[in-house]
Amino acid sequence: MEQEEREVKLHREAIEVMNLGIGGEKKEVKVDTCMSENVRDDLVILLRDYQDIFTWSYQDMPGLSSKIVQHKLPLNPECSLVKQKLRTMKPEMSLKIKKEVKKQFDAGFLAIARYPEWVANIVSVPKKDGKV
Repeated sequence: MEQEEREVKLHREAIEVMNLGIGGEKKEVKVDTCMSENVRDDLVILLRDYQDIFTWSYQDMPGLSSKIVQHKLPLNPECSLVKQKLRTMKPEMSLKIKKEVKKQFDAGFLAIARYPEWVANIVSVPKKDGKV
């Protein structure tokens, strides 16, 4: 009975979101607040000194070769075709998905593929910070 009455609590790390950008530039990192203040300050200085080596957006990765990370859909002509019905999504989720797909398409990470017989719904995974 005691086990059933216990409340299950989510584990939450003590983190602080810091912006390393200059001016209105957004370059956010998450820093653990449980470390000592001296170590934390040294870490922030290190991150600011080397912020140019991090990628902050898809456009920061123009040299990513499609030969290394390209996904293809190998089709077997003997398999029967499967086409899922289009699922409806909440309008706010649909907007977030469109925004993310456009961002990746503009950066050259996505390309249009013509597989009209094989259609599957997008599976969105919401993050804790509200992003998809």
